[in-house]
Amino acid sequence: MSQSKGWKGLACAGLLTVGAVLAGCSANSSQPMSQNALPNGMQGNGHEYLLTVTRPNQLHVIDTETNKLLRSCDIPGSFGNGSIAISPDGRTAFVLSNKMEDVYGIDITNCETTFSALQSYDNVQVKTFISMAISPDGKELYTIQNPVRKLRDRFETMAPRLAAFNIADGLNAKPIRTFPVDRRITKIATQQNGEVILGGGDIKAINPKTGETRLITALQNWERAPDKWVPPDAFAMHTMGEHIGEFVMPYFTIRWNGEPGDESKADFLWGHVRIDLKTGAVENFETVPFEFIVFNWVTDPKDKDVMYGSFNQLSKHNLKTGETLNVLGMDHTYYNLNMTTDGKKLYVGGAGNNISIHDPDTLAKLGSIPLVGDMSTADLRLAVLK
Repeated sequence: MSQSKGWKGLACAGLLTVGAVLAGCSANSSQPMSQNALPNGMQGNGHEYLLTVTRPNQLHVIDTETNKLLRSCDIPGSFGNGSIAISPDGRTAFVLSNKMEDVYGIDITNCETTFSALQSYDNVQVKTFISMAISPDGKELYTIQNPVRKLRDRFETMAPRLAAFNIADGLNAKPIRTFPVDRRITKIATQQNGEVILGGGDIKAINPKTGETRLITALQNWERAPDKWVPPDAFAMHTMGEHIGEFVMPYFTIRWNGEPGDESKADFLWGHVRIDLKTGAVENFETVPFEFIVFNWVTDPKDKDVMYGSFNQLSKHNLKTGETLNVLGMDHTYYNLNMTTDGKKLYVGGAGNNISIHDPDTLAKLGSIPLVGDMSTADLRLAVLK
């Protein structure tokens, strides 16, 4: 039942005397709420929040300005692997949950679950290994589904596929399109033109509307002379490129400088394929020595020639020259890392229950963010709230 203007004015006056403001009241206030105001004191206008997941199954929201944990949201189901994809407006985190079968969309301002996709059905169990992405317009979610039919006497491996979901379908969404894709695809990302990058043995792109696929660059099937190069072994774990709008695929290869197999003269190298998600430009580097065991890499937004890697060491490298710029031993293993868009803070996490904060210039430790439960293989994602 609608209220009269008189009663609504009295209600607003009463509420304001005790410091509360309702949305209905603010509409008639002489000082309306800013369009950028968000629930629970969160800020828009490009404010950045760091997201990660810990066991047993919680999404954590950290303010990068203060390095404070703002809230921890319960994720339905059991722990997946901690993969996160973020909506373009920065407000919704899509988390792979329930042993990598289900996806839940969670509003990071209030922990509300706004989307869910339970991918398994009937006697078909569907797993998604890391691979989630959101369309540039924020309307669709993409996953790579790896289905297995569970029969009474055997498992029947089915063909993998790209599945597209309409995010507006909300809870219990079903795929609106599926297309066949290669096996062994893990991390994916969307380009500004709408294509989805498929990170597998080779790197391809698929049009999620039509299923048309093209090769971006060959890795396992490259055509380099076998007496000079060993075909690369791609390490497709995560990609934390949202701070600079890129997709990075690291890989290991060997360059034979003498006879094939003569390790005394060989170079053992990290390679990187780097794709600009806005322009589609592709770069290849094979310069970083493989002596650095690294789980994930991130590019410095102030200097795209510089990348950082983490595991038992935090290291800094120049991709063009191959120079190792700095190395810092860590107190324990860290799988993951990310940076703020201004390049002033470097966050290192995963594996344990704390995120280590570092100065990108010197790698000096600036602080630590303790969490409840270990991050295991979870992402460190940067959400930029519009």
